[in-house]
Amino acid sequence: MATIVSCPRCGKSVVWGPESPWRPFCSKRCRLVDLGEWLDENHRIPGTEEDPDEDSPMSEHSPGAH
Repeated sequence: MATIVSCPRCGKSVVWGPESPWRPFCSKRCRLVDLGEWLDENHRIPGTEEDPDEDSPMSEHSPGAH
């Protein structure tokens, strides 16, 4: 029995399998619209804010630190 998932963009039912090349999206369009929203920073993964003035191991390796 095939697994059915909902397209994260439009909610349309999608078969989760090789016959659905854009899974979990229903179409290339939904996939690209979702990607555009991530690139426009409309979606974010939660994390902690870092203090840019705080000394960190990465600060000594920054391009302007030479």
